[in-house]
Amino acid sequence: MPTSNRPEPVRLAVIGGSGLYRLGLGPVTTTHQVNTPFADEPVDVFEEQTAAGPVWFLPRHGEHHTVAPHRINYRANVWALHSLGCNSIVAINATGGISAGMIPGRLVIPDQIIDYSYGREHTFITDEHSLAHHIDFTNPFDPLLMECLAGSVKQARLEYRLGGVYGCTQGPRLETAAEIRRMYRDGCDIVGMTGMPEAALCRELGLRYAMLALVVNRGAGLGGGEISLDEIRQVLVQGVDGIRIVLRHCCQMLLKPA
Repeated sequence: MPTSNRPEPVRLAVIGGSGLYRLGLGPVTTTHQVNTPFADEPVDVFEEQTAAGPVWFLPRHGEHHTVAPHRINYRANVWALHSLGCNSIVAINATGGISAGMIPGRLVIPDQIIDYSYGREHTFITDEHSLAHHIDFTNPFDPLLMECLAGSVKQARLEYRLGGVYGCTQGPRLETAAEIRRMYRDGCDIVGMTGMPEAALCRELGLRYAMLALVVNRGAGLGGGEISLDEIRQVLVQGVDGIRIVLRHCCQMLLKPA
C-alpha cells in the first residue's frame, strides 16, 4: 500500500473472533486495561511488538471465548482501541458459507453488510441528536485495508474471495435452513454474528475497518445434514495458522516505514 496515500501513520489493531484468542505475531509488550464510559470493567487490549512494528489485539469473545455474540460490549471494545490511538482495524470473523464457492476453509474479504441483529447498543450517540450525527455507511469496509488484506492473502497463497455480502445475525444459536434461504435471496454470501454493530461503531469514530472472514461451515440446510461443531472447530484450528500468515504480511505492508 503506497505510503503517500496515508494521511497519518497506521496504528493497527486486530479484533480476534472465534478461534483467534491470541494474535501470536510477536511478544506481548504491554497489556492495556482501558477504562471506557460504556463498561464497569476495563477492556483488556494486548500490545504485541511484531517485526514491522506494534500491533494491538482485542479478542472480542474474551481470551477463553466466554462472551456470546449478543453480549459483547462492542462500544467499549471500539472505544478502547480508539483511545489507544488505533486508527485502522482488521476484524477476524468465523462465518458460515451461503453462496456458491463459500466452502469451509475459504477466506473472504467482504465489501457489504446486511444487519439482521437486534437489541444491541449500536451507536455512541447518547446525547441530543442532530443531522451531523448521521454517518455515511454506503461502503462499510475501508477499500485500502481490503486491498492490503487481498494482497496479503495472495502472498500467503491461500484461496480467497475479494468482495461479498456479510449477513450479521443475532446468535448465539445458528440459523435455520429457512433463514439461510432467505439470506441467500437477500444476496448474502456469508453469515456471522459479530460484524455489527462493530463496523458501524468504527465508522462513527472515523476508524478504518475491514474484515477477514474464515468460512468454517456451510450454512444450515446447505451441507447435507446438521452442522457439526466438531468440524467447525477443526476448520478453525487449521484456518487460524493461515490467518496469522496473512496478518503478518498485512503488518509488513501497512507498517513499513515511509
